[in-house]
Amino acid sequence: MILLVLCGPGNLTQAQQRKRTRTATSTRKSKTQLERERRTNLRRIQETSRILAQTQKQKQASLGQLNALKEKLTVQKSVIRTISSELKYLESDVRQTTTQVQQTQQSLVQLKAEYARLIYASAKTANSYNRIMFLFAADSFNQLMLRLRYVRQYSEVRQKQAAQITSTQQHLSSQLTGLTVKKQEKSSLLTTQVAESRNLLTLKTQQDQVVTKLSQQEEGLRQELAARQQAVSRLDNLIAVRVREEIARAARAARAMAARNAAKAATARATPPTTTRRPAESSDRATPGTTAATPEAPAEEAPATRTDRVALTPETAVLSSSFADNRGRLLWPVGRGFISQRFGRHSHPVLKNVIVENRGVDIQTGAGEPVRAIFDGKVLTVASIAGMNNIVMIQHGEYFTVYARLRGVSVTEGQQVKMRQQIGTVYTSAEGTSELQFQVWRNSSNLNPENWLSRNR
Repeated sequence: MILLVLCGPGNLTQAQQRKRTRTATSTRKSKTQLERERRTNLRRIQETSRILAQTQKQKQASLGQLNALKEKLTVQKSVIRTISSELKYLESDVRQTTTQVQQTQQSLVQLKAEYARLIYASAKTANSYNRIMFLFAADSFNQLMLRLRYVRQYSEVRQKQAAQITSTQQHLSSQLTGLTVKKQEKSSLLTTQVAESRNLLTLKTQQDQVVTKLSQQEEGLRQELAARQQAVSRLDNLIAVRVREEIARAARAARAMAARNAAKAATARATPPTTTRRPAESSDRATPGTTAATPEAPAEEAPATRTDRVALTPETAVLSSSFADNRGRLLWPVGRGFISQRFGRHSHPVLKNVIVENRGVDIQTGAGEPVRAIFDGKVLTVASIAGMNNIVMIQHGEYFTVYARLRGVSVTEGQQVKMRQQIGTVYTSAEGTSELQFQVWRNSSNLNPENWLSRNR
């Protein structure tokens, strides 16, 4: 009897198949994330290009133009890095698929060889007479049944072997098609990478040209910087005054509330009980013609209020806590744009040995872009400062957000605003730069807005 094993080298165990499926799925997820990141970066490049085109309408180079070029360069580099990562995945896929194709081809060769042996062995007993003689030549009935089962199994094995060869051929064809697609995708990505690298070189050249032009305007830049520092100082003073005033106002309100509560408590203690006493009890407790003395309780003192933070009511405490809980997830004050100048101290982009300090972040965007409240709150201040244009300051409990360089304002002091509500539009300078100055404060402490804003706009 011939023993056939239907397990060629191309047949994977279930555990191997599951492992390969998990690996492929993980790779697909990573590739999907990279593709999504590339699309996002390309969208950011388009957005920045529109902002850059707006600044380039003016013939004279400007810091806004330089900032837009820097942002576009940064995103362009990110696109190239993402494409490189995608190429690595594709190269890995091509190598893996090539190996699988080779294994399948070897398996197919072996299956065909096994099938040829089966056909050859079957040809020897192809005659019905020979098959019957083989059966009746058995020494016993049990042997006859075994030989009959063997003949049937032999026929089934041939059919399964033929089906497996067909399935393997189809699988091989699918693998070859997938390999061709992956190679085409790799070729397309390489072409895209080359094009993006050329764009990067073009952007670097443009940046160098703008820096050269700006370096020739050093005196004008220093005057612009001095004017900005004066405007920032005026804005800082305004914020400090308004925060102090709000802390004092909240403290007075807290003391008044405490005094009212103390008066109510004293009135309640001074009011005689309304329960009716029986005569016997009255005579036992007080002598006729005398008045029982009521012991005086010590007067309540107003709670001490701190002078460095806003005293919160139950409602404003909830709002303040909610604002704090949304740290890192808060809405951006504009729907599009990029951070052109970050929080804190950093070197001037053109002037050497000059350090500038930013109390918030500058967000460069498009002309006429709506500015919106990032969270629910109350409009504390609407003002106008030279160099900062119109300013809106919104209170969120003990937190404050400041929106400066607004062209127009659509809210008033004391107005309650909701998140996403438009409070004005961004101002566009004579150089064509539309830039919003945005700050976050907690009482008198200046905070980094980037730690509070969401990464997704």
